[in-house]
Amino acid sequence: MARHLLETKDFSKEEVVAVLDLAQSYLDSKNTLTSKNTLAGHIIITIFFENSTRTLSSFEIATKRLGGSVVRLDVSRSSTTKGETLFDTATNLNAMQPSAIVLRHRNSGVPNILSKYVTCSIINGGDGAHAHPTQALLDLLTLRKHLGNLEGKKIAIVGDIRNSRVANSNIELLGRFGMEVILVGPPHFIPKTKLRHCLFLKEVIDSVDAVMSLRTQTERHDYPIYSSLKDYASDYCITKELFGERNIILLHPGPVHRNIDISDSMLKDPRCKVLEQVTHGVAIRMAVLETLIHHSHTKIPKNFPYF
Repeated sequence: MARHLLETKDFSKEEVVAVLDLAQSYLDSKNTLTSKNTLAGHIIITIFFENSTRTLSSFEIATKRLGGSVVRLDVSRSSTTKGETLFDTATNLNAMQPSAIVLRHRNSGVPNILSKYVTCSIINGGDGAHAHPTQALLDLLTLRKHLGNLEGKKIAIVGDIRNSRVANSNIELLGRFGMEVILVGPPHFIPKTKLRHCLFLKEVIDSVDAVMSLRTQTERHDYPIYSSLKDYASDYCITKELFGERNIILLHPGPVHRNIDISDSMLKDPRCKVLEQVTHGVAIRMAVLETLIHHSHTKIPKNFPYF
């Protein structure tokens, strides 16, 4: 059966290192992303039930840089709008024999469920507030580049952690590589956890090596938590004044709410690695696609649904 990437735990630590090294090899080649033909003859289908700029585009660019072809399913025009179940959509697409399906869905667990209905690889492009494994991998690559050995290093994750699939995946992955993750935010943004957490970043900023700011995901809130995002920003916007002259780096998965998550001036600061993360995202997704597709088997098991 094909291998999937549904959450960061699907790759062992050794496999994660191999993916990072492969991604880095793309970045190191003449300081640009190398185009290869390792996916020549392979078709990747992208299905995004939530809006996306970075993740969707980088998967498609990654596929094309490896010589593969992309079919983007327009959800607004797909048969799901006619009442076809998502499972039937998946099995029909699988019958067209793609090498992988990249899926984003607003509900947690959907990629995991669909992986049982296909023989190709399923790659989770983000599901609800559950997981976003390739984002965590590109974040890890960025941190490794700037901090070296991550064992014993500290990172503060700031913002709407309870509703963040990015935070979930990073907490698992960074913890495996020895980083101490500190959660920063108001109590209603902090999940039940044994991790250290505090109310304001200034409480720990002198002791961390990196900060990861998160978007306030108002679309996942049952009711308004702040009277306005401006009120939230007064406590949690990352500014140059807050960072001072400290030698720490700043990450954000995007999209950035300017002057809510991060100030305009801090976005221009060389310690802010937001655009570098986007570049790393293409390299990581190239490495993930190559790893899954070239280490997968597509033999259809007996009693497989629809066969």
